[in-house]
Formats: sequence, structure tokens, C-alpha cells
Amino acid sequence: MRKLMATVFNYSLDGLLADEGTDFWKFCFDLPENSDPDHPGHLEFLRSAYAHVMGRTAYESISESMTTSTDHPFSDILNSGRKVVFSRTLKTADWPNTTIASGDTTEEIDKLRQGGDGHIIVWGGVRLWRSLMQLDLIDELHVSMFPYVAGEGTRLFDGLPKSYQLQLLSSTPSQNGIVELQYRRPR
Repeated sequence: MRKLMATVFNYSLDGLLADEGTDFWKFCFDLPENSDPDHPGHLEFLRSAYAHVMGRTAYESISESMTTSTDHPFSDILNSGRKVVFSRTLKTADWPNTTIASGDTTEEIDKLRQGGDGHIIVWGGVRLWRSLMQLDLIDELHVSMFPYVAGEGTRLFDGLPKSYQLQLLSSTPSQNGIVELQYRRPR
């Protein structure tokens, strides 16, 4: 059975996501040393995914970015990879290799998990992450913790169960101070 692995990019020390237009966003995306992954295993992790899962808002943003910024390290991976967008309002998906999942979230994830080993990567957005955590469907959480105190942005873990235990699998610091954290949800 495939594992569902949620990725959290651009996460600050004070627990905030880099919302577009904030100083933290500029720190993450305007400095090349922060926007390009420097851990070689990270790209292989993305490349070897069975599927890339997104909510509608994340899908619209990422698809536009990856189809126009073809020099981005993730563009080849995402443009050619299998994508599943969770949405009850989206009727068509123009990004190649994209399927729309509009049914029950647990049932749709269970379908993706069947049929083999490997992993499924959840890119976001926030509502999808929170929904998957509330349904206790996430097997692993991968967090890119930036050396930055943001002071403003979206709190990823608001509105979740009061108790959500995780086990640390690894923590890998990079040259630019970003720490890649990998957690497992005990079952």
C-alpha cells in the first residue's frame, strides 16, 4: 500500500507558511539560495512519487508556475508526473496527466494507495492538508523549516485535533540553514 506523504515547503521557525506578498515570501523566493533545493535526495523523492496530490487553489497556482517557469527544478517532475487535484468545483484540468478527485476524500485517497508500493506526495493547499490530518490519512509529514521568524502568514496546524503525535524520522540541515524534517504518524 502506498504511503501518503504531505510536504510543507517554506515553513518558518514560528510556525507560519510563506504567504504571497509577505517579507517571508520574499526571503523564500527572491533569494536563489532559498528557492532552489540543495539536497539531491529531495528531487529524487519528488521524481519517484506515484502521484502528486493538490487542492484546487494549490493546483491552479502550481500548474501556472510550472508550465511557465520550465527552468524550475520541479517543473520537469510535475509537468510529466501524475497529478490528482481534490476539488468539488473544478470541472476540467488542463495540466497534462491530471485527474480530478471530487468524491469522498477518504475513499479517493484509499483508491490512490492501492496497487503497489511507493508514495503519494501532498503539495497542499492548507485546507487539503488540514482535511487529511483531521481524517488521519497522512502517513508522513516532510517539513522544510526555514531559518526565519515570519511574524505573519498562515498557521498550518490551526483547527486540527488537539493531539496529533508524530515520530521524528530524520532532520537534515542544508548549507543555506534550511532544515528538512521528516516525521511519521504512528499507527
